[in-house]
Amino acid sequence: MKGILLAGGSGTRLHPMTRSVSKQLLPIYNKPLVYYPLVTLMLAGIQEILIVTTPHEQALFQQLLGDGSQWGVALRYVAQPKPAGIAQAFLLEKDFVGNDPVCLMLGDNILHGQGMTGLLQQAVKQHDGATVFAYQVSDPERYGVLALDDDNNVIDIVEKPQKAPSPFAVTGLYFYDSDVVDIAKSLKPSARGELEITDVSRVYLQQKRLRVKMLGRGTAWLDTGTTDSLLAAGNFIQTLEQRQGVIVGSPEEAAWRMGWIDSAQLETLAQAQLKSGYGKALLTLLDQQWQPA
Repeated sequence: MKGILLAGGSGTRLHPMTRSVSKQLLPIYNKPLVYYPLVTLMLAGIQEILIVTTPHEQALFQQLLGDGSQWGVALRYVAQPKPAGIAQAFLLEKDFVGNDPVCLMLGDNILHGQGMTGLLQQAVKQHDGATVFAYQVSDPERYGVLALDDDNNVIDIVEKPQKAPSPFAVTGLYFYDSDVVDIAKSLKPSARGELEITDVSRVYLQQKRLRVKMLGRGTAWLDTGTTDSLLAAGNFIQTLEQRQGVIVGSPEEAAWRMGWIDSAQLETLAQAQLKSGYGKALLTLLDQQWQPA
């Protein structure tokens, strides 16, 4: 399976912070935001990833992430000429998806929780149809929302409804088979003038090929699209790391635990960042003799 990480957009809800820099490059505690969705793709076992950026910020992402070889992954970059909806990502580099299934992750989403890696790797194994994840929120009007029948079966997905049919929002993580490219080509722009990812999922739903996985209370889904949610995400990560002595959203650790780099390579990456607490935290993994999962 291949991965697409969407890191474009104008970030207008975060102005003035994002007038000069992409929101995915803003810090969430001790790491840039883009690290967190990148790690989600890595923990799913995806090693070939396309990063979608704005034309004027692509060089900044390349400077930060490189070609991914230091983490055992292959990163490619493509510029989104102008924001035209999430589903546009499947049309920007036609040869990337090819005949492979693909996972799209929004660059401003953070997923963390017990058993999350297992759920991701299970979704990767489903090569036919689509899998999306839903999460109960207090403000579903901001998202694509599930409509359910009396037996809690999904009957529709509604994009940013004025009155939400349920409290279950679809997260910014989508697994599709290779049919997604043709489906995206067939879409017509919405009233907002965008190719909606909700419409892609709705096609799979109509074909009875959409799987919806509900994320439980032990999982955190953070959408960092507003100033309040950006601050809350940083505080959440800080609390986890300081309280539990763990690292959340580290490509170095993910690559090591997936077996894509060895302990010597992890130590080299840590030593290069030793003046920060981040580098020291990476060395702690080796000091405690934690083994790759």
